[in-house]
Amino acid sequence: MYFVYILKDKTNKIYIGFTTTLERRYKEHLQGKVYSTKKMTDPELYYYEAYANEGHAKQRESNLKQFGSAYSGLMKRIQLK
Repeated sequence: MYFVYILKDKTNKIYIGFTTTLERRYKEHLQGKVYSTKKMTDPELYYYEAYANEGHAKQRESNLKQFGSAYSGLMKRIQLK
């Protein structure tokens, strides 16, 4: 499986990522091993989507990181504030 996920910290910063092993990757974020999220304060796994196709997952991550309609639609749906 391939996962697109969102982390959110206590200051409401978010991080959008892609991985094949969600549990391992989340632990890496918590341990400060990921450069992009080292400064996040207690990141929590807020949301994730699972895909059978790697290309679909990477495309979804890319669309979300453009912060356009895909991102705003998802934020409204999951009510991330």
